[in-house]
Amino acid sequence: MGSTRTSAQTTAIQDTLLTGYTTSSLTPLYYGLGTDRLGGARMETLDSGVVLTITGRVDRGPDTTQRLWRIRLAGALTAFVPAAQVTTDTLPTGHSPTGLLTGNWTVYGDTAKPARFDYVAIRLPARLPYRSQQQVDPSRILIDIFGATANTNWITQLRSVQAIRAVWFEQLTDDVFRVYIDLKQAQSWGYSIYYRQSTLIVRVRRPPTRRSLRGLTIAVDAGHGGSNTGARGLQSGLLEKNQTLDVAQRLQKRLERAGATVLMTRLSDTNIGPSDRIRAMRRALPDLLVSIHFNSSGNTAVRGVSTYYKHVGFRRLSEAVLNQLVRARVGKATTSEFGNVGHFNFFFNGPTDYPNVLVEGPFLSNSADEALIATEQYREQMAKAIRRGIKRFVRQK
Repeated sequence: MGSTRTSAQTTAIQDTLLTGYTTSSLTPLYYGLGTDRLGGARMETLDSGVVLTITGRVDRGPDTTQRLWRIRLAGALTAFVPAAQVTTDTLPTGHSPTGLLTGNWTVYGDTAKPARFDYVAIRLPARLPYRSQQQVDPSRILIDIFGATANTNWITQLRSVQAIRAVWFEQLTDDVFRVYIDLKQAQSWGYSIYYRQSTLIVRVRRPPTRRSLRGLTIAVDAGHGGSNTGARGLQSGLLEKNQTLDVAQRLQKRLERAGATVLMTRLSDTNIGPSDRIRAMRRALPDLLVSIHFNSSGNTAVRGVSTYYKHVGFRRLSEAVLNQLVRARVGKATTSEFGNVGHFNFFFNGPTDYPNVLVEGPFLSNSADEALIATEQYREQMAKAIRRGIKRFVRQK
């Protein structure tokens, strides 16, 4: 995939006052205007129809497709959204709802088979913006709902719940309503947030019933493809897109032999965009996902294997895979550890719907690493290592 460089955005913000709605179920909510080649740092991905208070405009280029809206979430807390994913002609200027009252909740689980999820349904008067985060020790989901004031007077909890231990709330400030969802399992298996009319739904994934690969649905993403070639080997001219597909197909065979169902994001040299890959996985809802890449750097001395996660609740998966990757070798030839990188801004690390890990194989820009990648034996060892890492993750309690 290659290294990233962060740049500060100094574009002037023009004050304005509008009300808007998100038009996409994949609307990114950015902390600020900083960016790198992976994009800006994301606070959340919002559902469609979420009402926003717009307080400023930023034009990053000559056309409106590069425009961002600054939005007020609460107090002095602001964020930015792409203007292309917001409509501003629905409500009168400056009349977005704030301080609206929360309703009552229902917490329940699937009863029809396959029973895979628990749900928290929070009744609200409008589709208000939100952000979420994972916590560990204890395993917990936190959700802040902006513009809401507590008027929840009961929470109905049904016995069909299996993954959720307890739920409660507190009013952090006048316009920040915080939801707590404690999980029974130390390992989070993911959650989704979306609206059903004006009811906020938090869908919590239950852990697998068996601690083995058999019966799991695992998504394997071969990075890049088509015109998106990725990195190129300095000595051999190897293209990253071809090596990722080779390792992905080897991993697919090994997972299927272990009894897993494997979903491949691509099976050939095709270019599938990030949004299309994310939407496909949202529909398929795998139990977990691994995205395979090879690294590159402008410094040819840098080498090693690495794994990447964004959400701390999925750190265990990236650790388990890295612990196996560092052992992959061909004869006496091996590579070093580049590290386990957290809060990484790769698009497939963003979803909270399922545990996910980005695997970066050795550096195509380093001659020793490149020589390893070029051998079929190493690519086979890499696939074996990823499978072992996934297996050890699934066995954890």
